[in-house]
Amino acid sequence: MPADLKLPISASNLSKCYGDFTALNQLSLKVSGQEILGLLGPNGAGKSTFIRLLLGAIRPSSGQASIYGLDCYGDRESVHEKVSYLPGDARLYRRMRGREVLDFFASLRGQKNAGRSTELAKRLDLDLSRRVAAMSTGMRQKLAIATTLSAGTPVLILDEPTANLDPTVRNEVLQIVHEARDDGATVLFSSHVLSEIEDLCDRVVILRKGQKVFEKSLSEIQVKNRLVGQAPRGLPELPPELAASTSVESLPNQHYAFETAQELGPLLQWIHSFELQNIHCEPVGLSRIYSQWDGSEAPSSPADQPSEMLKSEAGS
Repeated sequence: MPADLKLPISASNLSKCYGDFTALNQLSLKVSGQEILGLLGPNGAGKSTFIRLLLGAIRPSSGQASIYGLDCYGDRESVHEKVSYLPGDARLYRRMRGREVLDFFASLRGQKNAGRSTELAKRLDLDLSRRVAAMSTGMRQKLAIATTLSAGTPVLILDEPTANLDPTVRNEVLQIVHEARDDGATVLFSSHVLSEIEDLCDRVVILRKGQKVFEKSLSEIQVKNRLVGQAPRGLPELPPELAASTSVESLPNQHYAFETAQELGPLLQWIHSFELQNIHCEPVGLSRIYSQWDGSEAPSSPADQPSEMLKSEAGS
């Protein structure tokens, strides 16, 4: 068996088709131990299909998905022992009280009591005496989170875990996920909230139309800077010492954008030589990267308009 199949999560040329429709197309992905992977993409991108394949809920059309070397479909019963899954629309027994729900799921996992999940429920300020039917949407979400994150499995798959939560509770949930990672868990974190991905995850993958279109560590994304300015007389050729680490975009109205992960000193010195005007600098950020793939960017100034890439970043 290939060594990479011993990883917590591994997908190799994974595809799922429904007739002529391809929901997931040749996805290859590896997730290491104690890593939080952020999964992004617009609706219909293939995120839910990928999660269902990891859970063995559907059979892949081709390729393979594995959890610690176990085939996600063929060995799904063994896979389920290693995975805790929080769905985006968690359904709980409405007649049970919160405490009964925690006890029930603890017993299914062979735990003697629901001590860990009760502790998490307290951290989330959840009233366990209420019946599920009498809980608000946010309270039911907190109950599902306490149940899922207390399982102690080596892999956590969380689909929109902070939906319907207020900012204070949302921050507490992110802290609990961080603690789970520090305790040894590997986390697949699917969310539409870009700030959560930036604050929490070690790496991000963007899916679009069933394909992986972007994959990079958050540390690589966050060290980049974007500098925008206007050059009425045109832009001279980028010097060789900058070309290897700097990308340049041509924008409307004689504006140009420069992105670099290097120190800004050499770039600024070169820019000063031809008097770039109206300069402003900003972090690249995940939001700008994501908007390039889902088409959601709303331009707010000439420098933010869709642009033509003049020089692709070397080594990307």
